[in-house]
Amino acid sequence: MQKSELEYFKSVLLQRKEQILKNLNGVAEEMDELAEQEVNDEGDFASVSNDSMVEGAIATQQEHELREIEKALLKIETGNYGICEMCEEPIGTHRLKVKPHAVYCIDCREVVENSNQ
Repeated sequence: MQKSELEYFKSVLLQRKEQILKNLNGVAEEMDELAEQEVNDEGDFASVSNDSMVEGAIATQQEHELREIEKALLKIETGNYGICEMCEEPIGTHRLKVKPHAVYCIDCREVVENSNQ
């Protein structure tokens, strides 16, 4: 992969990382607010519980993506970025533009997804 492409993907990954960190801080604030709300009846409790579950699920997904981004940034630094972890072939540029923290090429991703079902 060319240096300009690596710089592009590093920039995209750093921007996404920054956005996720902002999102996670926002989720933490919202969770604190939910915990401080007074619940007067079962309906209020159900609403707060549901909101809390949704916020928690979002945070979990974003934390997972953040770990993948950190891993991709490390790969850029070590010269291993854009290489499929399964077949060790280059991951297509089009795939990386859609998911810059991808660890598998399209073919291997399908194999992994099918084996997880």
